[in-house]
Amino acid sequence: MTAGPAIGPYVLPNRLFVAPMAGVTDHRPFRRLCKRLGAGYAVSEMITSRPELRDSLKTARRANHDGEVGPIAVQIAGTDPEMMAEAARYNIDRGAQIIDINMGCPAKKVCNKWAGSALMRDERLAAAIIEAVVAACEPRGVPVTLKMRTGWCAQVRNAPVLARIAESAGVRLLTIHGRTREQGYGGQAEHETVAAIKASVRIPVVANGDIDSPQAAERVLRTTGVDAVMIGRAAQGRPWLFREIAHYLATGRLPPPPTAAELRAWLLDHLHDHYALYGEYSGVRSARKHLLWYLRAIGGDAAAQQRLRDAITTAETCEAQLAAVQAFFDAYEPVLPLAA
Repeated sequence: MTAGPAIGPYVLPNRLFVAPMAGVTDHRPFRRLCKRLGAGYAVSEMITSRPELRDSLKTARRANHDGEVGPIAVQIAGTDPEMMAEAARYNIDRGAQIIDINMGCPAKKVCNKWAGSALMRDERLAAAIIEAVVAACEPRGVPVTLKMRTGWCAQVRNAPVLARIAESAGVRLLTIHGRTREQGYGGQAEHETVAAIKASVRIPVVANGDIDSPQAAERVLRTTGVDAVMIGRAAQGRPWLFREIAHYLATGRLPPPPTAAELRAWLLDHLHDHYALYGEYSGVRSARKHLLWYLRAIGGDAAAQQRLRDAITTAETCEAQLAAVQAFFDAYEPVLPLAA
């Protein structure tokens, strides 16, 4: 497979990126599994720039990169240039090798504070933040990347303007989600704006949005000329999607679906890693959403699925969840296609 783009001194192994997702890629175990199954790069879910929240257990877990394959990329979010610069320095001190600026999150709790994609409404503030973060990172040899949407709304698609501002300020890679903030995750992503940005800048550009199959990944790469694609929600419960895309890009054919033995091994490895990071009480509860996503992707007998669903949502111990997963796979027979 073709090598990925370079982010400063880091040449990525391929063109498949894991998107930062709230409540998903803050989990190091999920990022590690995606990389193991073919992703060349993963960005951790955003860490707030507010200093009073840095010492929380939640933030400490997000900043835990023990055993993770580099380069380690951390996304930061905020509205104050100096606070964002300090957040960059703080994360570099804790192992971040790349800093990503969040100007793409559409969540109301983020945008209501004028962070995330709301920054696209104020180009002067956005530029000040980008400049401050780059100035904080450059002396440490840490490249800065930026993730944003096509604009705030259909009438204001100013991502091309901000892309040129970011390039001039020293940003080393841009990721564009092909929706406006107004769209949230509704409607369809459009990549024409992404293609236009790619044609107007010299730094690498990554396309994000509705890349949910090997065919979609190939089509976006071919029609936009971007340097990589970023996959988000489609990988929830289906981290082997990266392996499928890599195979399709290399051969033009879909790979065979994962075997039951592979699925069992991946899920159990994910759970063990997850419990080790979060402990039993939090680990069992936060693992539930991942397991439910896996169930949606892997199919199987409806009655067996319901038994597992009931077991994983009521389990109070790691052992109980693990036993439920083992029992499910002991009788597992796939009834749904696993490759798109």
